[in-house]
Parts: sequence; structure tokens; C-alpha cells
Amino acid sequence: MMQMTDTLNRKTRGRPKVFDRNDALDKALMLFWAHGYEGTSLSDLVNATGAKAPTLYAEFENKEGLFRAAMQRYIDTFSAQRNQVLKDGTLDVKAAIEAYFRATAACFTECDKPAGCFFICTSSALSSGSDEIAQMLAKQHHAQERALQQFLDVRQQRGELPQCANSGTLASYLACVLQGMSVRAREGASRDDLDGIVDTQMAIWPALAGYCALNAS
Repeated sequence: MMQMTDTLNRKTRGRPKVFDRNDALDKALMLFWAHGYEGTSLSDLVNATGAKAPTLYAEFENKEGLFRAAMQRYIDTFSAQRNQVLKDGTLDVKAAIEAYFRATAACFTECDKPAGCFFICTSSALSSGSDEIAQMLAKQHHAQERALQQFLDVRQQRGELPQCANSGTLASYLACVLQGMSVRAREGASRDDLDGIVDTQMAIWPALAGYCALNAS
């Protein structure tokens, strides 16, 4: 009986560990988020994921492929949660914007992951040799701004914003506030600090929403 147990144990010890793609992506995401694309080496990724380099190459082709997959993981997990708030038709335009920015403040300062926005954090300090990565990240910055503009366009059609208001200009402003919140979070700002920024933004929201209309008159 003991001999059979020893044989089973040896077989179990020698059995290769199954590669968990989602777990590897989550760990890679945290590394890229914390240290940026160029600040994260292949050896860092191997150590964090527990997978051998050939396994990562077989699954993602190269470091850029792994980064691309990790970025999509961020979009599906974190960006989608925040964007879902903008799709809540029960909230008026002001309430939806406030909920979106409160959710963003929480996301940027949660202790179980790096501070700030993944796109903004990883786009800093990129060299000229990382043009494709820079373009990928810039595309995501624009996608975030487009999502805000699309939301504002819908609410403008519902009469919640003046018809002559420039939704593109307002979306650009809001995107800049998001970027500023990310930088502040990266510098150590707390959730309360970012909520204070949101408080100020919502206090001047009537002026923001009507600014372009006033200029057009």
C-alpha cells in the first residue's frame, strides 16, 4: 500500500502545471500597470506568472502580444465597469457623470491594484522604439473620450443638455479631468482627495454644461 502511495505521489509531482491564461493575464496586467511597458521585463513576467518564457511566447507570441492581451483585460474588467454607469438610463446626465467619476476615483485608488489609470500610467516614459505601443494607448485615450461624447450626444438628444452645446469640447474637458485624477492618484492622492475633485466638478457642472451654449449665443 505504501509503495502504491509513493508511486502516485511521484506521478503527481512530475505532472506539469496547467497554464492558467486568465491568471497569467491578471498578474501581467498588474506588472504593466505598476511599472509601464518598458519598465516590465520578460523575466519579471515569468516570475510573476509562474510560466516559463516558451509558454508565454506560445500563448502571446511576444511581450507586445502579452501587453495587448493585458490591456484588453483592463478594458473588459475595469473600463467596462465604469462605462456601464453611462448606460444607466435611470440617471439624469448630471447624476450619471457624477457616478462615473466617483467610480473612477474608487478604481484609481483601490489598494489591491496600482494607482491611477492603466492607459495613462503605461503611456508615460515610452521611448521612440515603442511607437506601436504608444499608438495602442493613444487609441484607448481617444476611445474613452468618444464614449463620453457619445453619452453626452444621447443626453443632448433627450434635452438634458442645450442643443447648441458642444459635446465634443465638453468630453475633451472631462477626459482631461480623468487624466489629472490619474496623475494625482499615482502621486499618492487618496480616494477622499479625488472625491474632492469630483465635488468641485459637480459644483460647476451647470456652468460646464451650458458653457458652449453661452459662447454660441
